[in-house]
Amino acid sequence: MSIGIGIVGCGMIANFHARAIKDAAGAHLVGATARRPEQVETFAGEHDCRGFASLEEMLADESIDAISICTPSGLHLDPAIAAAKAGKHVIVEKPLEITTERCDAIIDACKENGVRLTVTFQSRFHQSSQLMKKAVEDGRFGKITMGDAYVKWYRSQEYYDSGQWRGTWELDGGGALMNQAIHSVDLLLWLMGPVEQISAMTATMTHERIEVEDVAVATLKFKNGALGVIEATTTAYPGALKRIEISGNEGSAILEEEDIKFWQFANETDEDARIRKEMAGKTETGGGAADPAAIGHHGHTMLFEEAVSAINENRPSILDGHEGRRSVEVICGIYESAKTGKIVMLG
Repeated sequence: MSIGIGIVGCGMIANFHARAIKDAAGAHLVGATARRPEQVETFAGEHDCRGFASLEEMLADESIDAISICTPSGLHLDPAIAAAKAGKHVIVEKPLEITTERCDAIIDACKENGVRLTVTFQSRFHQSSQLMKKAVEDGRFGKITMGDAYVKWYRSQEYYDSGQWRGTWELDGGGALMNQAIHSVDLLLWLMGPVEQISAMTATMTHERIEVEDVAVATLKFKNGALGVIEATTTAYPGALKRIEISGNEGSAILEEEDIKFWQFANETDEDARIRKEMAGKTETGGGAADPAAIGHHGHTMLFEEAVSAINENRPSILDGHEGRRSVEVICGIYESAKTGKIVMLG
C-alpha cells in the first residue's frame, strides 16, 4: 500500500523530505502545513502538493497515513502526539526531541495509539556506514578500544540570525551537538553501543546572540569498556566533513561523511581492497559542513522507504523512538557534565 504523507513545517529541511518522499517506493506526498500561510502556499507550489491551513485539517484528511515533522527541534512533541492520537504514523526529523522526557512522551503516545514512529537518522543507510556496522558485528576490529566522532563544521553569524529559534535552548535544544553533530553521535552509538560515563566541556566562542554552545568536547566510556571522544563545533572555518573513527587491537577504520578513508584489519579479506578503492570517493556534496543545504536527499529516501516498510509490515522501524532517544540522552548528559563540571553516569 502506498503511504500518503503530510509534512508539518515548511522550512529548509522540509524540502529534502518532500524530494525524498517523491523518490521513495511506496510513499507519496499529499500536502504540507506550517504556522505561516504564505510559507505553506510557496512550499505547496514548489512541490506540487496540497497546502493545509492547519495541523488539525491535515490530521482530519483520510488520505494522510503518516506525518513527517520538520518543525524546530523543540516543537516536535505537540504535533507528534496529536498525530498519534489521530491514528497517523509519525516520522520525525532529528532530534526526536530536545530532552529524554519529551522523547519518552512521543514514544509512549505512539505506542498507546498503535502507530509507527521513525526518527530521521539517514546517515545509517549510507553504504559506508553499513560496511562499518558489518565490520563491527563480524568482530573484525578484535577488542574495540576507541570510538570517536569529530564534527568540525562552520556556521556564520547570519545562519544563527536567520531564525529566532536558532541557538536557543527552548527551540534548538542545544548548539553544535544537538543541532549539527547529532547524526555523528547517533552513528557512534550505533557502532559502539551504549555509553556509561561522560565528562565534558562546552563553550560559546565566536557567535553572538546565541544561548547555546558552538564548541564542545566530551570524553566517553562505553559499556563495552572502550573509550572515546566527541568533538563538535560550528566555528571551524571553512568546515570539514564529519568523521567517525573506530579502533581495535585487530583493525581500524575511518568514516568521513560517505567516504571510507582508512580500512585496515589484521585478517585481510578479498573484499578489503575493493572497499578501500570504491569507498574512497563516495561523498558528492559538502555534507552540510559549511552550508546546511549542501546535502543530498538519497539518505532520506531510504529512510522513508524504511518507514513505509515498517508501517506496511506492522513492525517497529529500525530507527524507532528508542533508537532516536539514545543520542538525545548522551547529548543531554554532555550538557549536564559541562554545566556541573562533574562526571555523568548513564543507564
